[in-house]
Amino acid sequence: MAISEVELRQRWARGEPCHGLWNRLPGAVTGAVLARTGADFVVVDLQHGATAEADLPGAAAAVTAAGSVPLVRTRSSLFADVGRPLDLGACGVIVPNVRDADHAREVVAASRYEPRGRRSIGRLFGGADEPLVVVMVEAASTLADLDAVLSVEGLDGVYIGPGDLALSLQLTGADDRAELRGVLSSIIARAVAAGVPVGVHARSGEEAAGFAAEGATIVTVAVDDASLAEATAHHLRTARSGVNG
Repeated sequence: MAISEVELRQRWARGEPCHGLWNRLPGAVTGAVLARTGADFVVVDLQHGATAEADLPGAAAAVTAAGSVPLVRTRSSLFADVGRPLDLGACGVIVPNVRDADHAREVVAASRYEPRGRRSIGRLFGGADEPLVVVMVEAASTLADLDAVLSVEGLDGVYIGPGDLALSLQLTGADDRAELRGVLSSIIARAVAAGVPVGVHARSGEEAAGFAAEGATIVTVAVDDASLAEATAHHLRTARSGVNG
């Protein structure tokens, strides 16, 4: 069943978990394959993925046609990098490298037309009149200003990047895992208490389910390149071991 960005926003706001997939591999076919799994949303990663801006209209159209909401992790938090994917078919953005609440307000303004924001009219393909706007919590400065970030008007949610947050907090060692996990849980709890949808970047269904159990509603279930590598390695091991099906 197809879902729109309007319904996705409503479900997040109701505290209902929505399950999505992270797309780092290029091509409209990849987006369609991911969306056909029944994912509520597919996030095309422009920051660390292989998709280029020119590929976005095709990828977004394929995801939409397969029944999911096409979102984009933007290349950066710069004004042009926020608005550009919205002009090329994305129905929402997840914006990295957001420093604090003032910066989050700038991101929201970059996604909204006058008089509510500063986005320039010029949408080329698809997209949404009222796109979803989510900022990433992945720096110590953002965490320090979290209460103010959660109160930013027009923000649809926050999305935690555990890897960069661990670097920023200097919690990258094996002995730091429990402390980092506690930080993630604290952010989820604070967002839930503020009534703001929250997600955590996860690489497996098991990990994602754990975050959802704590109140996360922006639930990333898997990352395509990692899942492909894991599944392929499994099949290779099985074949080489001589196990019969």
